[in-house]
Amino acid sequence: MSGPLAGVRIVELAGLGPAPFAGMMLADAGADIIRIDRSDRATYPPNSAPHIDLMNRGRRSVAVDLKNPEGVALVLRLVEQADGLMEGFRPGVAERLGLGPDACLARNPKLAYGRMTGWGQDGPMAPAAGHDVDYIALSGALEAIGRAGERPVPPLNLVGDFGGGGMMLAFGMVAAILSARSTGQGQVIDAAMVDGAASLMAMTFTLKAAGMWQERGTNLLDTGAHFYEVYETADGGYMAVGAIEPQFYAELLRGLDLEGAELPPQMDRGAWPAMKERFAAIFAAKTRDEWTAIFHGTDACVAPVLSLDEAPDHPHNRHRGTFTEVAGVTQNAPAPRFLGTPGSIRRPPPYPGHGADEALGEWGLAADEVAQLRQGGAIA
Repeated sequence: MSGPLAGVRIVELAGLGPAPFAGMMLADAGADIIRIDRSDRATYPPNSAPHIDLMNRGRRSVAVDLKNPEGVALVLRLVEQADGLMEGFRPGVAERLGLGPDACLARNPKLAYGRMTGWGQDGPMAPAAGHDVDYIALSGALEAIGRAGERPVPPLNLVGDFGGGGMMLAFGMVAAILSARSTGQGQVIDAAMVDGAASLMAMTFTLKAAGMWQERGTNLLDTGAHFYEVYETADGGYMAVGAIEPQFYAELLRGLDLEGAELPPQMDRGAWPAMKERFAAIFAAKTRDEWTAIFHGTDACVAPVLSLDEAPDHPHNRHRGTFTEVAGVTQNAPAPRFLGTPGSIRRPPPYPGHGADEALGEWGLAADEVAQLRQGGAIA
């Protein structure tokens, strides 16, 4: 095992989206995570092929019937040995299963109990369903994303589910585990995507407080400025431009063959629309590869917009190993990098129940105990 979290043990009650993403981050960093899947989703004969969901990589799965008292007792037994537990249910569901914070912390007072929801554990909207787009709408993030005069544009589900959700839960788990090791006291982490998305807006609220934020799509970082924009090229490709600082803007003008031309000041907001039209016409005259060659190695802050198929093959990404291949599937490599204790993808995503005997054995259950649990229907 490798990674800065080697030796950390976490029980993960299977969920969707941001919760397993947090598990992926922690597993990539070396944590030993047992994923508790639903028993009715286990396959028989056991399916040893990798599952398609990359966010479940690095774990082993035990398919447990949580309506069976012996199944709940098994999870609580694992909790006794764990540093943390993560769940992504609606508020109150874990309690009804007998696996809420009170029950788990009674078994292990040092436990970091992570809870991933959209709206949080309390508040008038806590019981309601929702998805990423709803959480970022309420946080103010969605309204700020998009072009002037157009509807807000959902940024995939990166801001709510993964940046404001899974990343925040992973951070919260590590922080709570560190706290427990120094204080001896575990605690509950209430990771709500609406809170996390609002946290990601710190810089935007800073700009607003400074009077530098106006209508959507007219500002420095939201396609308002001609030097922070995406331009189409002659072959239907795109170039991303982010030349904010004056010295980088000068490099951009040089690459566009505009050095020495009579131009308005860079930060003249009134001139931005006309300058965008001028830049658009220039970029449209050459192909994406031609512009990539022109700006290669410069400080103009210009990069080609790559597709999902192209990104893994870019020379910089290949050099750094930003992407990797596991079990024949191209995917993101572990990040961030730990040069002293590098993380790794220890195993591909499991089907529910795959790796159960091995994992339970390492967590202290004898083979005959596992067999009895399986015979009694507590595990599949």
